[in-house]
Amino acid sequence: MDMDERKLRILQAIIDDYILTGVPVGSRTISKKYDMGLSSATIRNEMSDLEELGFLDQPHVSAGRIPSAKAYRLYVDTLLKTGKIQDDSAASMSRLFTGRARQMEDVIDHAAQVISSLTHYTAVVLSPKGEQPRIQTVQLVPVSAETALVVIVTDQGIVRDSVIRIGSQMDGDTLYAISRTLTEELRGATLPEACERMPGISDRISGNDRVLQELYGFLSEGQRTPRRAHMAVGGTSNMLAYPEYSDVDKARNFLSLMETRDKLADIIRGNGGMSFTVRIGPETGVPEMTDCSIVTAAYSTKGGQQGTIGVIGPTRMQYSRVLSILNIIGRQLTDMFSGEEND
Repeated sequence: MDMDERKLRILQAIIDDYILTGVPVGSRTISKKYDMGLSSATIRNEMSDLEELGFLDQPHVSAGRIPSAKAYRLYVDTLLKTGKIQDDSAASMSRLFTGRARQMEDVIDHAAQVISSLTHYTAVVLSPKGEQPRIQTVQLVPVSAETALVVIVTDQGIVRDSVIRIGSQMDGDTLYAISRTLTEELRGATLPEACERMPGISDRISGNDRVLQELYGFLSEGQRTPRRAHMAVGGTSNMLAYPEYSDVDKARNFLSLMETRDKLADIIRGNGGMSFTVRIGPETGVPEMTDCSIVTAAYSTKGGQQGTIGVIGPTRMQYSRVLSILNIIGRQLTDMFSGEEND
């Protein structure tokens, strides 16, 4: 038995209707709501064939049918036409990022909230794994007669700061001059590279050994701190609004998984380097997500490293809208982290 055009049209109608309502779909529903020029009996026979082919499930005797994971996979791969979001919606998404602080962690946290709000599903956003930030500027700001605040701004917008001890004879002008020299010498360096360059800077900043020693200690401490990918989760409770998670045990298992950050990061990051991935039900490989789909998209930073944005929702999620939203948000994050955003 083969899939012909008529079966494909009926299957798409069933999937569209079930995504919208969450209610098992019968032949009379398809006959009345979708103008196919087919009788209920013909549609019923085709639905029986689709069930035999593994594309439909019948949850209860005499009930309508619901799409199987196999049906959603076919839908995503061959039936889905990515839906276009209205221009005002895209512009609205852009405005949600306007004026935000440029620290990577802050942008990622905000992106997760934006995506979950727009999709009404659970959103997860990951920074690139283990990417080393590169120094853009080094600033020394006087705090007291013998202390100064050192502020390091990186290409990821991450600010590292600490109070260090300085000589009592240093004024604001001296610290400003040292800051300019340090920025010139260390710009573009990772923290380990900056530590290696420090001994060669002493000739240009003679008489300020104490500042250099304190700064070297600060940089050394920073590079010893393991850099973990930052992960933000938004809208965890959104899933509880769907009947698929009305079962208490199922909801508890899902919420428990959301709290296991390392495992969740591995699940979301498992996109094989592809721009977009859609994993449906059992394809996730996670028992707690057998009724879920995971859609992910990649974004890039200035250094060419890839981060991941993802949406977790029921298998009957609105795939076209989710893909459209992730496409737009992914482009915006790439622009922001590549220094191409319009201020």
